[in-house]
Amino acid sequence: MNGAQALIRTLVTAGVDVCFANPGTSEMHFVAALDDVPEMRAVLTLFEGVATGAADGYARMAGRPAATLLHLGPGMGNGLANLHNARRGRTPMVNVVGDHSRSHKRLDAPLESDIDAVAGTVSGWVRRSLTPADVAADATEAVAAASRGTVATLVLPADVSWEDGAETAEPLQVRAAPHVSPSVIEEVAGVLSADDGPTVLFLGGDVMAGEEGQLAAARIAAATGARLMSETFPARTVRGAGLPDVTRLPYPPEMAIAALAGTRHLVLAGAQSPVHFFGYPGVPGHPVPEGCTVHVLSEPGEDGAAALVALAEVAAPDAAPALLEAARPELPAGELTPRTMAAVVGALLPDRAIVVDEALTSGVGLNELTSGAPRHDWLALTGGAIGDGLPMAAGAAIACPDRPVVGIQADGSAMYTISALWTYAREQLDVTTIVCNNGSYAILEHELSRVGAASDGKRAAQLLDLGGPDLDFVALATGMGVPATRATTAEELAEQLRTALAEPGPHLIDAVLARG
Repeated sequence: MNGAQALIRTLVTAGVDVCFANPGTSEMHFVAALDDVPEMRAVLTLFEGVATGAADGYARMAGRPAATLLHLGPGMGNGLANLHNARRGRTPMVNVVGDHSRSHKRLDAPLESDIDAVAGTVSGWVRRSLTPADVAADATEAVAAASRGTVATLVLPADVSWEDGAETAEPLQVRAAPHVSPSVIEEVAGVLSADDGPTVLFLGGDVMAGEEGQLAAARIAAATGARLMSETFPARTVRGAGLPDVTRLPYPPEMAIAALAGTRHLVLAGAQSPVHFFGYPGVPGHPVPEGCTVHVLSEPGEDGAAALVALAEVAAPDAAPALLEAARPELPAGELTPRTMAAVVGALLPDRAIVVDEALTSGVGLNELTSGAPRHDWLALTGGAIGDGLPMAAGAAIACPDRPVVGIQADGSAMYTISALWTYAREQLDVTTIVCNNGSYAILEHELSRVGAASDGKRAAQLLDLGGPDLDFVALATGMGVPATRATTAEELAEQLRTALAEPGPHLIDAVLARG
């Protein structure tokens, strides 16, 4: 068999059976080999940023890697922003990047580039298959590396793909996440029992992705008085009634500093010590107050949930956690604002929904007004590179076809990967997208002031305004095969959201928010 056939068969054997693809000439033998391996589901995207973002969303929900198929260095470059988000979220992913045949590479063809160097900026594992006989073993190692929570990139020269002499390989055994040492558990338990000032349990990673760790953290909080707080953008959060109310660290630096003010001990469970996304004049680079001691219960990649369970047995053996009761906001009426939009979502969010949140500045109230909704998962923008929301929703819908996906999507960042809507329609994905249409890059308007560069100049304002012409998301969606409507009041949004959730397949609602 040729290298491409061996690669696909080996990936499927290792549990990687979905590939988000935007192929080119160098990948044609991989494309042809898909007919020989029907177990591999290939999903076409029209832009590599959609492929990488969809693989991100798929893996977050499936708990195992998806593959991408990318065309040479420029194709990987097009997918780089969402590979950055995946790296920051510790998403397991296997990239297959086609390259020129070995004999052609030395000729410096127009599409020649240093793929390995580009891949290294976002990948924890990079390898180039040099012969067909290498492909299967390289593929098994790529899947094993990805399964440990990293982006793995395998570069496949075209002739290695088409030449015979390859065989499949059995998957490698992937070790479970390492457990935290009992001595660390005892040390943190001592901190919690010392009553030495306010303590925050700062949660992230695997802790937020499941119930076990959150419930254990809530027991600890009930017994010790520690506050629960999470990363600003956890990769995946299980939320809803019956779980603890975990406050997210706010994004704006002044709010993050205020949220941690007075904290004497910060205990990290599955999270890293927080830093601001950017540096600002006269503002420290992180929100941890002076005099606060940071303690590491579990590093990202360790079994943080098990560490919290063990800590709860020591520090809170009989404590009952405080949990959220089932509650929904009343359906609002009148003007459509970020808060009334959030209330509509909270009132109508279906059981077992997957919420993909790229609302950005329009997300005011979303966490609060959905906290008591039926149990659901929440996917966030881990790396801050906007344009991941629409693709992530595609991947999540393919990973969990029996669950409704609701995307809350800012208008400006939607345009980065708007072609994901075409993939929704082609694959008939059950994704309902609410576009938060405020006609501006509102987050940049805030940042302009925050960095001390505020200006009344018209030229500066033009770079933050999405008008002239206004974006018509109904036309954009219907033009790519997704049924779409426009809501200008809270009542219209509620009616349209009910209809969209009741019908299978994709829908888009252009939620025109009141302009301040």
